Amino acid sequence: MPQPTFHRRPPASRNTPLFTVTADTLVVVDFSPRGRTNGDRGRAKGPYRRLFALPGARAFTAWNLLARLPMGMFSVSAVMMIAVTRGSYALAGAVVATGLAVTAVVAPWIARLVDRHGQARIALPATVFAVLGLLALLLCVRHGAPDWTLFAACAATATTPNTGGMSRARWAYLLSSRTGESGDDPKAAAEALHTANSFEQAADELCYMLGPVLAAFLCTAFFPEAGTLVGAVLLLTGVTLFTAQRSTEPPAGRHAPGDRAPFLAPGMRPLLVVCLATGAVFGAMEVVTIAFADAQGHRPAAGAVLALQAAGSFAAGLAYGAMRPAGSAGSRLPWCLAAMTALMVLPLLAASLNGSLLLLAGALLLAGMATAPTMVTAITLVQQCTPEGRLNEGMTLAVTGLLGGIACGSAAGGWTVEHVSAAAGYGVPVTAAATALLTTLVLLGPWSPRPLRAPSPARPGG
Repeated sequence: MPQPTFHRRPPASRNTPLFTVTADTLVVVDFSPRGRTNGDRGRAKGPYRRLFALPGARAFTAWNLLARLPMGMFSVSAVMMIAVTRGSYALAGAVVATGLAVTAVVAPWIARLVDRHGQARIALPATVFAVLGLLALLLCVRHGAPDWTLFAACAATATTPNTGGMSRARWAYLLSSRTGESGDDPKAAAEALHTANSFEQAADELCYMLGPVLAAFLCTAFFPEAGTLVGAVLLLTGVTLFTAQRSTEPPAGRHAPGDRAPFLAPGMRPLLVVCLATGAVFGAMEVVTIAFADAQGHRPAAGAVLALQAAGSFAAGLAYGAMRPAGSAGSRLPWCLAAMTALMVLPLLAASLNGSLLLLAGALLLAGMATAPTMVTAITLVQQCTPEGRLNEGMTLAVTGLLGGIACGSAAGGWTVEHVSAAAGYGVPVTAAATALLTTLVLLGPWSPRPLRAPSPARPGG
């Protein structure tokens, strides 16, 4: 007579084995999937999928992109608005330059307050003040106010917070918290931070590629003030919704009162020189390309040609973020700068050989592929040498260096175009990139990065 068979209650999950007794034999049935484990499948996901799987990451990223898009709109909108209504490009350029100069002074102070008191408490009021400045500029232009009012109104927009820096600070906080609380591998967290920085740089390129196009369309298709008005609405809406994402906001005031200012931190000043020289590459390239296209009788095509450079940088930034970088950021920076210097020679050769705008467009596409990896690596180093709890201030200093470099590069490129030739103007970006490389090799020296550390616990209810 066959022996009775006894079954254990069915397992609660597929990973729980089933025990069965048949005759005199104990049978264990394992229903768990074969091949990779759940952890292996998680690691098999692409780096960007893993990054945006973090709680709250998608929400703050989406609203930050909305707030960041106007950064690529405001200069073009202001120039077109003032030039059309006042008939003076010189006045328009002077007003925009004034706004950039005041921003270079005010932005680090705003970032310091953000680090000390939190993004929501400082960024939103600062944005409201900046939007009021934009609306004042719009009204002064529309109603024919004296020229000095345009300068005053544009200076008021300098309180616009560094939205890209705040987003990078959130990534650093999320990843360092995950390392400290869950015991994840610090190397994996560093790779994830590299991916996050690459994404943010690609997002910057995308905004500066789409922003001018959107601004030009609004100002020409509707009315001259449309670009400024829409940009103000997008900025206020984006920052409001971005700061409402409190779960991912870094805790405020985590640095000690006696902490060294980011500007005085070891390695920061050489990095700011690198940012200054890299900004000169961007500023000179824009002015020289517009002048070159104008000399060839294709000035309307200048925007599309410059968009190709941004597109190259955007694609390279995403690809760079998907890679696992070899070595430290300090060891990679000289190689990135050397590649950028070499690729910046291509537009110079294209403009000097036969003057073909089509050939120049291809050269700019290739040259742009070196800028995003360079900026990603430089920003990573800025994060590593910035004192704990002052990340917004440190990254805003880098942005200030870039703005100063853009102004210097624009001036140098314009002078070269006017006194030598448009083709010779492409020598300015090559010189600026070589200066950044030389600075890294001579002044930065051996780099010992600060390890990724877990911050203090978030505020209750934050």
